[in-house]
Amino acid sequence: METTTPPPVRFPPQIKYIIGNEACERFSYYGMIGILENYLKDRMSMGADHATEVLHVFAGAAYFVPLLGGWLADRWLGRYWTILIISLFYCLGHGTLAASEGSRAGLYAGLALIAIGAGGIKPCVSAFVGDQFGPNDERALTKVYSWFYWAINLGSAAAFLVIPFIKEKYGYSWAFAVPGMFMALATLFFWLGRKQYVRQPPARLAPARSAAEKAEARKAVWRIVGIFITVPFFWALFNQSNSTWVLQGGKMTPLNLGGYLVDGERMQASGAILVMIWVPIFTMLVFPFLERIGWKPTALRRMSAGMVLGAVSFVICGLVQARLDHGATLSIGWQLAPYFVLEAGEVLLSATALEFAFSQSPPSMKSLVTSFWLMAISGGHFLVALFTSLKVAAFKYLAARGIQAQGAPEFYFYAALMFVVSAVFIIIAMRYRESKFTTAGL
Repeated sequence: METTTPPPVRFPPQIKYIIGNEACERFSYYGMIGILENYLKDRMSMGADHATEVLHVFAGAAYFVPLLGGWLADRWLGRYWTILIISLFYCLGHGTLAASEGSRAGLYAGLALIAIGAGGIKPCVSAFVGDQFGPNDERALTKVYSWFYWAINLGSAAAFLVIPFIKEKYGYSWAFAVPGMFMALATLFFWLGRKQYVRQPPARLAPARSAAEKAEARKAVWRIVGIFITVPFFWALFNQSNSTWVLQGGKMTPLNLGGYLVDGERMQASGAILVMIWVPIFTMLVFPFLERIGWKPTALRRMSAGMVLGAVSFVICGLVQARLDHGATLSIGWQLAPYFVLEAGEVLLSATALEFAFSQSPPSMKSLVTSFWLMAISGGHFLVALFTSLKVAAFKYLAARGIQAQGAPEFYFYAALMFVVSAVFIIIAMRYRESKFTTAGL
């Protein structure tokens, strides 16, 4: 039987502007947040636990604001104008941090503006990518979200490598200013593609929908929310790579790579680099192999596997911490093991979820539904802040009774919690009924 080879996937020319925008924007965000923990702890004299709380409350806010940005784009402004306008707040936030080093007022004002900027544009950019494709471009849509996620990690990897170096050589003001410059560059990239973009009209300008269509749309959204409801626990683990993993790395011996010292802060870059390695491995090797042997890697199966790998990574992290607790001197290179597993989980869960949120959501609510996914990330940050606050009291209580809960037991507790949540996610995923809303612009 003769078979035909599918034509090569071709992206619309305007995609390069969106991908460039995303890479620069992620450089600006991760460049700032990569040094924020130690800035709060040391320069602002907050102490380790309070610094962790502030960092995760800020990051949680940055991933909660997408609810407002998604509603604004879907209902009133459209995605293009929402991205362009809110990007200006983003730039102002970086400038405020850079110009007010050491000031509590400047710190909180800058973080608030960045949270508005990062949160406001994030769901819009993800959905705007899908807007550029037509109803028969399913293969291209799957591919472009992989490259979109790859660009996110290119920007973050570069930031984690470069910004700590700038901080050491020139101080925190310049270390906050450079991410601001990249956010300005991101805004410029996005503006350059203005004449080529496909722009979906906001709801106020779209044709009215029937009562039956509105009812089906609401059902579809609630089904998606049901899938996302347990995901904050994954992000509660994942986001600790910016806090507790950095602090663990501070107790380890830096790795010397030809004169370039890799410490706890710089090790964060390995996460993004590993994502860039995992994306083509999964897309070009693992998924095709699974299909050939008769096991289709559906979106929900991939996301389930990602949840489980998140738990496994914290078991490994606990094993590393146990050796440190017993006085061993370890190289920071040992942290590559949990990063290797965690980033595989991130690719399976997060890169898949962007495509899942867009393809399963009603056409008039794509930014808003994408914001629900980002709110799951926000929930993870708030959970970390809550756990950090509660553990101080809990550790004092247990220590008074001769029970050691700090160090490795803390990592094991998070891992056990994540295994339980993964099981709940899998049960929900098995009951999910796919929406009839599919691909871009329908």
